[in-house]
Amino acid sequence: MTVAVAKSTVLFFFAVIVQVTIVSSIGILGGSPDLVLVLLVAVSLSTGSIFGAFSGFWAGLVLDVVSFQTLGLTSLLLTLAGYFAGRLGEVTKKSSAHPALLAVTIGTIGVGLGSAVLHFMLGETVSATEFFIGMLLPTLALNLLLAYPLYGLCRRIFPVAPRERREVIPVV
Repeated sequence: MTVAVAKSTVLFFFAVIVQVTIVSSIGILGGSPDLVLVLLVAVSLSTGSIFGAFSGFWAGLVLDVVSFQTLGLTSLLLTLAGYFAGRLGEVTKKSSAHPALLAVTIGTIGVGLGSAVLHFMLGETVSATEFFIGMLLPTLALNLLLAYPLYGLCRRIFPVAPRERREVIPVV
């Protein structure tokens, strides 16, 4: 478990640095890919809900500190996204790659809507058309393009342990 925590810490620190320095400057049709969110979903699908929530909090806190945003806002959103992506990974088959697309879609929409609501509560406004058409849809499309490669990478870094076989003892 401590090896997985160390791997996750280094991986998310590197992802946050790449997100802030390189990926945030990429703008395609008004949106930019969210590398940290997609990586969080991929790690959470492989490791589970508790580890996903921990990873989301860690990645969000580092992202808030590095990008000088409102401290705790991204941490809250990524903690919830990591937990629910990990929960989805716990209830689906590990051999299928389709939960990655579903979890990235739900995570991107959830984090986007949650961010809009929290920013609205803090007094910042954005029009609904600009948010949905100009930001959320392009970001969702770019995140879906990153889903399979990052999910494959995380499956190699965090291998899934085989489940223990339980013997059924008949009751006499």
